[in-house]
Amino acid sequence: MEQSLSVLIALILVLFCSVQGWEAPDFCHQKECPEYNVFNTNSDFEERQYVSTDWITTKVESTGDSDLLAAHSRLKDYCQSKGYDSPYEAWPALITVTKGEDGDKLLMSWFVPPGTTTPENTDTVTLVNRPAATVYVRVFTDRPSVKNGQDNAQELREALVKAGKSFDPHSYTGAGYDTYFSLTHHSEIWIYAA
Repeated sequence: MEQSLSVLIALILVLFCSVQGWEAPDFCHQKECPEYNVFNTNSDFEERQYVSTDWITTKVESTGDSDLLAAHSRLKDYCQSKGYDSPYEAWPALITVTKGEDGDKLLMSWFVPPGTTTPENTDTVTLVNRPAATVYVRVFTDRPSVKNGQDNAQELREALVKAGKSFDPHSYTGAGYDTYFSLTHHSEIWIYAA
């Protein structure tokens, strides 16, 4: 009994220390990022366990540049009107694509760092909680674009099938950690484990 209690206490301390001592990776550029642990890495993808996170989210009407810029402007205007600094103090920015019978549904999201006063929802911008989850991640260094996202999502799906992983085949998320005009890019495709 005493040994079991010691193991339990050690586990709690390890979990507490990992949460308190987590440092964002270099590609976050010293800004706040969603916390995660890497459980598996191979040449095709990483398997990460993300903690529960909050995001401000808006609908993107299409993959056209004007609709992507309009969604970006809605989030930026929302932040400025609420006195909220994201995305300038946090990364990544996300584009989530969900395939449906009526076509693809697209959402743009910006990370809300822990401890931030939670913004209120509006007609066009909502706060969304992503619960703790296992996420398969493919990293690429090309400039983020709809085409690069689709291509890398397909490559990640193929790698997951080959590895025998269960995942949501109808949705993927592109995560960007750099401004569009940056000279170098760290971009990711996320697919959630099923």
